[in-house]
Amino acid sequence: MVSPEISLALLLLIPLAASGLTGLCGQRPNLREAITFIASFALLAIVIHLIGFVAAGQRPELYLGSFAGDFEFKLILEPLGAVFAAIASSLWILNSLFTMGYMRGNNEKNQTRFFLFVAIAIAAVMGIAASGNLITLFIFYEVLTLSTLPLVAHKGDAKARKGGTIYGLILMGTSLAFLLPAVIGTHVIAGTTDFQVGGVFPSGTSLLTTSILLFLFAFGIGKAALMPVHPWLPNAMVAPTPVSALLHAVAVVKAGVFTMIKVVTLIFGPSLAAATPMSTVLSWVAAISIVVASLIALRQDNLKARLAYSTVSQLAYVTLGAMLAAPAAIIGGALQIVMHAWGKITLFMCAGAIYTVTHRTNISQLDGLGRSMPWVFGAFLIGALSIIGAPPLGGSWPKYFLMVGALDSGKAILIAALIVSSILNVIYLIPVAARGFLKPPADPDIDAKITAQKGAYKWVIIPPVLTAFGAFILFFFSGPIIDFLMPILPDGAF
Repeated sequence: MVSPEISLALLLLIPLAASGLTGLCGQRPNLREAITFIASFALLAIVIHLIGFVAAGQRPELYLGSFAGDFEFKLILEPLGAVFAAIASSLWILNSLFTMGYMRGNNEKNQTRFFLFVAIAIAAVMGIAASGNLITLFIFYEVLTLSTLPLVAHKGDAKARKGGTIYGLILMGTSLAFLLPAVIGTHVIAGTTDFQVGGVFPSGTSLLTTSILLFLFAFGIGKAALMPVHPWLPNAMVAPTPVSALLHAVAVVKAGVFTMIKVVTLIFGPSLAAATPMSTVLSWVAAISIVVASLIALRQDNLKARLAYSTVSQLAYVTLGAMLAAPAAIIGGALQIVMHAWGKITLFMCAGAIYTVTHRTNISQLDGLGRSMPWVFGAFLIGALSIIGAPPLGGSWPKYFLMVGALDSGKAILIAALIVSSILNVIYLIPVAARGFLKPPADPDIDAKITAQKGAYKWVIIPPVLTAFGAFILFFFSGPIIDFLMPILPDGAF
């Protein structure tokens, strides 16, 4: 049996090795993609192996070194990080299959470079998931930004360069201007940056100090896309759809909201966070972000742009849960990380499948396509219903627990944001599937064109169907996930 320490090392080494080997196989695409698949399955196996230790109450730890005196670089896997690692590693497999069909079907250039940087980004995500302290998390957080920048600008045209520039400036700028000072301030005041159940700040720490730090964290964690530091996300949609699907529906944005939940729960602690006046201010900022981003999504005709602003809204659910700081709200935020990942990657992959086969990007161009692409539009409908929060789909549980958390924290008025958002979700997501199934085809020759793309169609349709099925199955597994996450709360229950 592989020891927990070696398993933690393999979280980083497997994707890094895949990246290196991929770079050596540029002239052999079949071998390159085989390496990606082998690495993704091996990574998931290691994550499952580690989950067994975490479920048994252990906290696998790996010391990687120290610098500048007492700043340690180490990995410690706790329940929240294990859940995040499981999401990213499992969806890496399905997204790799989708990527193969998309990149080949669209004759994308620089495919080897693409797979290489995706693997590095996955290694960074594993590092974030298993970070033992803020210092380690910050380093991997920046590696994730740098490794995904070439993916955002992959096409190399003026639009891609502009999107990549905005992406890099906002994410690096918020990290250096806000997140790094917050990490240093935490070390100065608490004497440590280690993650601890219940938080690290000593009793008597002033609420003004914690308010300032919470503000710095909230806007320093730019990947959480809290308004007004959100523009990087819609601008990143210039990237190929596999980037949007995995990195901007799962890895990058989930790294942001995962960090938000982890900081509030394991650095501040729920009790201190709830008592900090800034948490009330930020909960309102999150609620406003939920509604405003949904309204902006409603106005987008480009499908990926609509999904991007929808993501901004859905990410704010997690921030809202963190800032409410009630146990039920924290669990709701953590569940949103899981359920949104499976629902939103489904929607992005469906958008990519439609583009690969028809080269259509606007919702107004989708009339009748559902009759020719029923599996794609069926998967989109299921993913959309999960995002809306309709049972029996996984996305219904986060909204329930967030509402309970809002009541428990005495901020019941914020439930209105969740209700309004759900209504807006219906208005801007359901019509996509409805146009496809209910309206007559705009192109009478569409069936012949889809038949001509049959080879690419097969590989871009299987993954979203599987993730849509996952969004359904997860509804029935919320209980075990909640039980697994309970140890992140100080009293282990709510």
